[in-house]
Amino acid sequence: MWGFLVRRLMYMVFVVLATTMFVFALGRLTGDPRTVFLDEYATKERWEAWGKEMGLDKPLAVQYLIWVSKAARGDFGESLRERRPALDVIRVRTPATLELAAGALVFVLIIGIPLGVLSAVKRGTVWDYIGRTFALLGQALPPFWLGIVLILIFAVALGWLPTGRRGGVAHYILPSVTLGWLSAAGLLRMVRSSMLSVLDSDYVKFAKAKGVGSWAVIWKHAFRNAAIAPLTFTALILAGFITGAVVTETVFAWPGLGRLAVQSVYNNDVPVLTGVVLVITVMYVGVN
Repeated sequence: MWGFLVRRLMYMVFVVLATTMFVFALGRLTGDPRTVFLDEYATKERWEAWGKEMGLDKPLAVQYLIWVSKAARGDFGESLRERRPALDVIRVRTPATLELAAGALVFVLIIGIPLGVLSAVKRGTVWDYIGRTFALLGQALPPFWLGIVLILIFAVALGWLPTGRRGGVAHYILPSVTLGWLSAAGLLRMVRSSMLSVLDSDYVKFAKAKGVGSWAVIWKHAFRNAAIAPLTFTALILAGFITGAVVTETVFAWPGLGRLAVQSVYNNDVPVLTGVVLVITVMYVGVN
């Protein structure tokens, strides 16, 4: 066990270091970083002073080591738009993404597991077709299209739910459904497949022959053994929610890390963008 954990931690360090190299290289491929921080009216003296302050007078390898050492301490630089440390900007947006991911995970578990079990137990019935249709739609509908349609139906036409933005419980429903539908479809199919294989096993047939109730057979004997693969998949789902909420947060104007990354691209805010990429990478690898 300890050897396995050490290997996983080594992989985690390797992935994070590879990500830092990738982010640093992308930042340098756009040209001299001073063209982002300074305007065309900057004097030559200021240009040289910024180059010395940012370490641009040093070899590229040394520049990377300086940058990654600062990033390891949480120093991603100062946001060009908000004129405060990029880490503070990221810290303010992180809770919104985590809350949205938690809401989407609740939707996935509430829909994916019961509907998957029901689809397997009622194989070939109308309930099975409902579950398979839900899974088909979830894997076929693009999240950006789904989010817009849900807004048009439940917010604009019916007026039941708000269109977006962070707020009360009602504000979480549409973004959580949009973010979680695809994963709920995948979990449903996995639960259904696992349950079908377990329901045909000998010990389940033996439990039925002994007169064990249907509820106990399904949830105590069958689902307990079929839940191994879905539980592993659920952890990956949570990691995917944290890192893949860019589209959902943009559609619903959700003030999270995904929307912050998009805004940073539009504003050419390199310190915030690199910080978001590294923070999301660490969170994803940690959950994984």
